[in-house]
Amino acid sequence: MKDRLFAYAQLMRLDKPVGTLLLLWPTLAALWIAAEGVPPLPILLAFVVGTFMMRSAGCVINDIADRNFDGRVARTHDRPLPEGRISLVEAFALFGVLLVLALAIVMTLNTATQLLAAAGVLITITYPFLKRWTHWPQVVLGAAFSWGIPMAFTAVTGSLPLIAWVLFAASAVWIVAYDTEYAMVDRRFDLEIGLKSSAILFANLDRGIIGVLQSLALILFCVAGVQAGFRHAFFAALVAAAGLFVYHQWLIREREESACFKAFRNNVWVGFALFAGAAIEYQALA
Repeated sequence: MKDRLFAYAQLMRLDKPVGTLLLLWPTLAALWIAAEGVPPLPILLAFVVGTFMMRSAGCVINDIADRNFDGRVARTHDRPLPEGRISLVEAFALFGVLLVLALAIVMTLNTATQLLAAAGVLITITYPFLKRWTHWPQVVLGAAFSWGIPMAFTAVTGSLPLIAWVLFAASAVWIVAYDTEYAMVDRRFDLEIGLKSSAILFANLDRGIIGVLQSLALILFCVAGVQAGFRHAFFAALVAAAGLFVYHQWLIREREESACFKAFRNNVWVGFALFAGAAIEYQALA
């Protein structure tokens, strides 16, 4: 029983919280900006728990989609499905339970947010299959991981102002950059298997294009900060994020797989800086 529970935990990535944090930080920043301070507690709790549920569901459906490929990739060969520690039926059952729990949470929010959540589920389900047909699955992941931003605004304000879409675009561009770093880890295996990614598409231009995407994300976050009327803390956070991006460029300079993975993981601190900057701004304005 203990081994089975651990396998379920692995399938949900409970042992690897980086992805949950990457999804959570920009969502929390959007909640703070939408509420112009600390959001209502019920909404905050719904988004924190909902983020965990949907990220877990996304990992399960991703592993279901990739079950015939993961065993051939060094980073993923020991996942529960390719090793046979969990059956396909059990994985689908877990996915269904997570969706039901997420649905129960979103039903506590307003209708506009519920409709956006339904669209977010479709994006989440679609993403894992795209690497078979397009080099741009990272763009869809950018939309999926940024979807909490417009949801945050509709949940708090019932509307979708321009700043919501600027934040969404900034987050999506940043995610394409860091998920390309992630794809660089698996590039040689994906080429052997026949899967596609932005890292394969960009080839030797990968580092330069990541740098352009990181710069564009910073510009868009800066625009959002101006729209929000921020003064100091948020822009200091962007300076910190820029420093982290420079560090990522240094890490991926040789395209060594473990270093690229380290660069990807370090983006958690970029997200934290963005949230902390927004939260401190409203604390200072209070």
